[in-house]
Amino acid sequence: MFDNIDLKDAVRRAIQTEKNAMDFYLRGAAMMKHAEARKVFELLAREEREHAEWFHNVYPGDDIDDLQGFLNAGADQDSDWLKELNQVNTAGFDERKAMELAMAKEKNLAEHLRATAAKIDNPEVRKVFEQNATSTDHHYQIIESEYARLMGMVHETDIDIFVRE
Repeated sequence: MFDNIDLKDAVRRAIQTEKNAMDFYLRGAAMMKHAEARKVFELLAREEREHAEWFHNVYPGDDIDDLQGFLNAGADQDSDWLKELNQVNTAGFDERKAMELAMAKEKNLAEHLRATAAKIDNPEVRKVFEQNATSTDHHYQIIESEYARLMGMVHETDIDIFVRE
């Protein structure tokens, strides 16, 4: 489905997307007022870094020889992730809006990863895309849980209390 050049490009873009997501969560964490929300974004930033490493391990290119240097380089201010976070910040930062944005970004990313995986013949690379899609679904769930807590909604940890009453 993908020839070697397209496969290289797809994995390269995936590495860049994970870096953009990592930078989004790092910047978002710095803006959070609530400690628990900040911890969630910090956790997600670490996991996005790990995802970039997974992609780098199957990357057929040789232009990113120092992944840590690449990941630690300045954020791409033109990335959709940061542009949209900056719009939330410009409008007056709101943790709720930042989390809604993060959930939307994670949902879209999971769909994109699955669609890309379906086009990849190489089983090792396809598996990395699929694993990242599953992990991205988990990111959505983590954010959704913290969002519910912040909004005072029934949190999944409260379910036993409501069932017993």
